[in-house]
Amino acid sequence: MKTLISSLLICLLSPALQAAQWQPLLDNTLSQWDIYLSYKHTETYDGSMPVDKQGKPIAPIGLNTGNDIHKVFTIVPENNQPVLRVSGEYYGAVTSKASYRNYHLKLQFRWGELKWPPRENKLKDSGILYHAIGEHGQEYFRSWMLSQEFQIMQGHIGDYWQQATSAIDIKAYKPEYIMNPVADEKQDFIKVGVGEDIKGFVLRKENHEKPQGQWNTIELICFEGQSLHIVNGQVVMVLKNSRYLDNGVSKPLEEGKIQLQSEAAELFYKNIAIKPIDALPSQYAAMFD
Repeated sequence: MKTLISSLLICLLSPALQAAQWQPLLDNTLSQWDIYLSYKHTETYDGSMPVDKQGKPIAPIGLNTGNDIHKVFTIVPENNQPVLRVSGEYYGAVTSKASYRNYHLKLQFRWGELKWPPRENKLKDSGILYHAIGEHGQEYFRSWMLSQEFQIMQGHIGDYWQQATSAIDIKAYKPEYIMNPVADEKQDFIKVGVGEDIKGFVLRKENHEKPQGQWNTIELICFEGQSLHIVNGQVVMVLKNSRYLDNGVSKPLEEGKIQLQSEAAELFYKNIAIKPIDALPSQYAAMFD
């Protein structure tokens, strides 16, 4: 009888125990994040160091400084829960203070209305950078860390971008001529990124974005160099062998911080949570065969 009661208690408590594994990452003070701001880029930006009218280099705003003035990342309450507003006016990111390996990240986002140079006439853009390591400002826009990108962009949620010297293998159709590779879990893995023939961009499998103003649910699952980009419950990309080049030497990139970009578009995040995993979820494991 005691055994039966114990078993029933375990069954009743299991959902609560599983839910307790989720760690909320968003609060009213952004206590689990650092803020890095770089530049307000112009339409003529070409990847070089920004300079003033006298041709002198302009320093980035920096780490944990300037946000009180520019208000790029602010918390706005909604239904008694914290919502992160990203203005997009300056390039930069909120960066998790902790580094993570082998996890399931889940969040919701929706687009705002504002856009800024150099993207006033382009699609709204942002992204989740994962396995982020090293210094801020290592890539083209001098704003982010070496990392892998889960793109958040109108019509392109779940695309892959390589940041700085990262590379990865993605199940995708091989590109031809000026075409981009397109993700599909039924295809073989292709090598993408620095040091590979295909440079760092792959289109998501399908568009599962909700209409403007609605909340989209994003999931990122990472386990031992493998990752999944999931948009509103649909897998749009399967990736493995995450790595980067360090002075010409390929090294694994399987752990790091998480960054949420500010990239010239207003958007909002809520319900950001993470939990550790000790294996790929069973429903996805076969996608890596």
